[in-house]
Amino acid sequence: MGIYFGTDGVRGVVNNDLTEQLAQMVGNALSRKKRQATILIGRDTRVSGSYLSSAFAVGVMKGGGKVVDVGIIPTAGISYLVKAKKADFGVMISASHNSKQYNGIKIFDENGRKLSEKEEYELERFFTCPLVAPSTKVGKYKQATNFVNFYAKFLQNSVKDKFNGLKIVLDCANGAAYKVAPKVYKNLGAEVVKIFSQNSGLKINEKCGSTNIESLRERVLSEKADVGFAYDGDADRVIAVDEKGNVIDGDGLIYILAKQMSKQNLLNANTVVGTSHTNSGLLVGLNSKKINLVRTDIGDKYVIEAMEKMNLSLGGEQSGHIIIKRFLSTGDGILASLQIVECMIDSGMPLSKLFDCKFLKQLNKDIYVEDKMKVVNNEKVTQKISQILSEISPSGRVLVRASGTEPKIRIMVEYQNEKIAQKYLSELEEVILSVL
Repeated sequence: MGIYFGTDGVRGVVNNDLTEQLAQMVGNALSRKKRQATILIGRDTRVSGSYLSSAFAVGVMKGGGKVVDVGIIPTAGISYLVKAKKADFGVMISASHNSKQYNGIKIFDENGRKLSEKEEYELERFFTCPLVAPSTKVGKYKQATNFVNFYAKFLQNSVKDKFNGLKIVLDCANGAAYKVAPKVYKNLGAEVVKIFSQNSGLKINEKCGSTNIESLRERVLSEKADVGFAYDGDADRVIAVDEKGNVIDGDGLIYILAKQMSKQNLLNANTVVGTSHTNSGLLVGLNSKKINLVRTDIGDKYVIEAMEKMNLSLGGEQSGHIIIKRFLSTGDGILASLQIVECMIDSGMPLSKLFDCKFLKQLNKDIYVEDKMKVVNNEKVTQKISQILSEISPSGRVLVRASGTEPKIRIMVEYQNEKIAQKYLSELEEVILSVL
């Protein structure tokens, strides 16, 4: 990772870590990657979205580039449009699942793929010396809010079946999916129940969306719906709730999609890409279907890098980033949810029957810290991890890592016995807090 770029672009609290000046620097640096570059820019519903979009656009135009502003759109929409419209770069102003005070800048190349760490590092080299074009060669700005309709059509065409007779609850996290997701599902014939589907940047991800699933669960049960889906603020993640109220995370959805794609001969090398956080139960479940699992570091950019390197077609994260390569080179929560519904229709079975895999108990805890590396590199923490692993291996796992997008240390303990997993999680937390 660079100085400003984390695991998913630039991210921080607006006017604290992520300032107007930084947004302008990123825009200006990107305008220097290609002469007279055309850059698509979109955003989620956050209040700071237009503020940072404007600053970014000024940086691009100062460097002589052209900005096409598509307005509010899911992150995957930018990935799709940058390739479909033959732009040089696509940029999404969003902090994904983070709360309203955060925002971020995600960058896609002309193929709709997120920039690599090397490319991000090269961008940062331009930050200290901005390019200022002559007055007659500054860039241009135009709005193209109708572009979201091209993305909606792409989503609709990604499935072959109609959804007539299905009742589906959609939690759009008051974010970028608030309009496009219900529209697509309605056009496909589903009865749509919308919750948290307002254009409200003050309520984005607030007790809703993929990180707060309880309201969706309650609504699926009260409506007697066939399925429910929760997206995050920019809709690049999805978590599902089946008709019985069971929550199915990204690992579970990948399992369902892998089985279906394998049957259809769409799963290259019969292999799926996960991360170090992927539940070990998924490995066992996939192996029972003669499907392999490859792990990468946490972050969807690492997942797609592995998929491209090995020419694989499906990968993702437990958090709900799911990449289906034949459609897009990035995670798309709406697209993944549509494919799950198609699995239900093709199999003639409810979602609860499609997920027949047993996962290990996996407990997670986030701890806010000022200095993440102080914890990660601490000898006491390392020794504690080694001690726990010696007691629960080979069936158990421990993971302690620094978040790439927030000031947090993330702890994970995975074991078949929840009580024992909780004991070790508490012990790890106690050691980390003592270091702080």
